[in-house]
Amino acid sequence: MKVIVFDEGHEKDLEKSVNNFICSHNYDIIDIKYNVAVSIFGEEQVYCFSAMVLYEEK
Repeated sequence: MKVIVFDEGHEKDLEKSVNNFICSHNYDIIDIKYNVAVSIFGEEQVYCFSAMVLYEEK
């Protein structure tokens, strides 16, 4: 089993990264863990969208 982690500043970018990974090779996807973190920097909200994909190569 292997793990890859994706981290993006926008949820659509995360979707694109994860979908590109899944479609790029012949993997058995075991699980996907998703997380969102928010912080305040001055008056700006900063979002971090991340996903961890657990997979096996076929």
